[in-house]
Amino acid sequence: MKPRISVLTLGVDDLERAVRFYRDGLGLPTPGIVGTEFEHGAVAFFDLQAGVKLAVWNRQDLAHEAKVPLAPPSSGEFTIGHNVGSIEEVDAVMEQARAAGAIITDPAHHTFWGGYSGHFLDPDGHLWEVVWNPAWEIADES
Repeated sequence: MKPRISVLTLGVDDLERAVRFYRDGLGLPTPGIVGTEFEHGAVAFFDLQAGVKLAVWNRQDLAHEAKVPLAPPSSGEFTIGHNVGSIEEVDAVMEQARAAGAIITDPAHHTFWGGYSGHFLDPDGHLWEVVWNPAWEIADES
C-alpha cells in the first residue's frame, strides 16, 4: 500500500451541527452538505491541505456503509493532529475551537519533548491536538 490518505471521515450525530462547527467555528472551507438525494448519502467535505479532505458523515450512515455495528463513540481511540508554526498559533487555534463550542480537555502547554500543545473535543467527541513541534517546519500554504 502506498501512503496516500486523502480523506479522513468522522462519524457525527448531527451533521448540520458538525458543519457549523467546522465551517463557521473553525473556518474550514466546504461546499456544505451534499448527497442528500441518496439514502445514507448526506455528507460534508472540508478542504484541508494538498488535496486532503475532512468528511463528516452521520454515524449511523457510516456504520451502514461499512457494514459494522454502530458502537458508542470513544474519544480515546485516536487524535487528529493539527500542526502549526508557533506557540502563538497553538493558543489562537485553541481559543478559536473553544469559541466554536469545543471542549478543551488539555489546555495548551509546553510538552516534555520540547513542543507546545493542547487538546480539544469537537461537538461529537472527536479528539484534536493542536501542536507546535520545533523540529518540524510547517509550510504556509495561504
